[in-house]
Amino acid sequence: MLRIGLTGGIGSGKSTVAAMLVARGAVLVDADRIARAVLEPGTSGLAAVVEEFGEAVLAADGSLDRAALASVVFADPAARARLDALVHPLVRERAAEAIAAAPADAVVVQDVPLLVETGQSAAHDLVLVVQADLATRLARLADRGTTEADARARIAAQASDEERAAVADVVLDNSGTRADLEAAVEAFWRERVAMRG
Repeated sequence: MLRIGLTGGIGSGKSTVAAMLVARGAVLVDADRIARAVLEPGTSGLAAVVEEFGEAVLAADGSLDRAALASVVFADPAARARLDALVHPLVRERAAEAIAAAPADAVVVQDVPLLVETGQSAAHDLVLVVQADLATRLARLADRGTTEADARARIAAQASDEERAAVADVVLDNSGTRADLEAAVEAFWRERVAMRG
C-alpha cells in the first residue's frame, strides 16, 4: 500500500487533484466527507458538539448548522481548538477503518485539509501539497459564494503555503489552467506512483 497525504489551503484545488488521482486508480479517503458523517444527526459527534457549543449550532431540522458553528469557531481560536479536539479523533478513527479496508496493493490518497496543522504528515509515504496564488483562491471561493472577508479569515486560520511546503514531497501549483494541473498530476503519478509498482 502506498499512502499519499494530500493537502492544500481552501480554494487551492485539492479536491480537483483528488478526483484526478482517483481517475488514475487511487482509493480516496476524504477527511472532510468523514467529518460531515461523524456530525450527522443522531451521532455521538453531533451530541458532543451541541454539548460544547449549545443548541444555537443546530438547524431547525436537528442537523448541524455549519454556518452558525463556523461563525463561532473561525472568530475564536480557542473555540476552534475545542471543536478540533472533539472532531479530529472521530475522523482519524473512521479514516483508519477506511484505509484498513483498502486492498493491500492500493494507492490510498488521504485528502486532509489540516494535515500540517494536525501533525499527520509523517503518517504518509508521500505528502502532496496543492497550492495556488491568493488571488486565484479568493476568486474560486467567491465563485462558491464565500465573501472575501470570510475567505481571508479561513485562509488565515490554516497553515501557510510555506508551512505546507516544508512537509511536502511534491508541491503542485494550481494557479494555471485545468490542463496545466492535469499535466502536473499525470507527471506526479508517472514519476512518484506508477514507478513504485
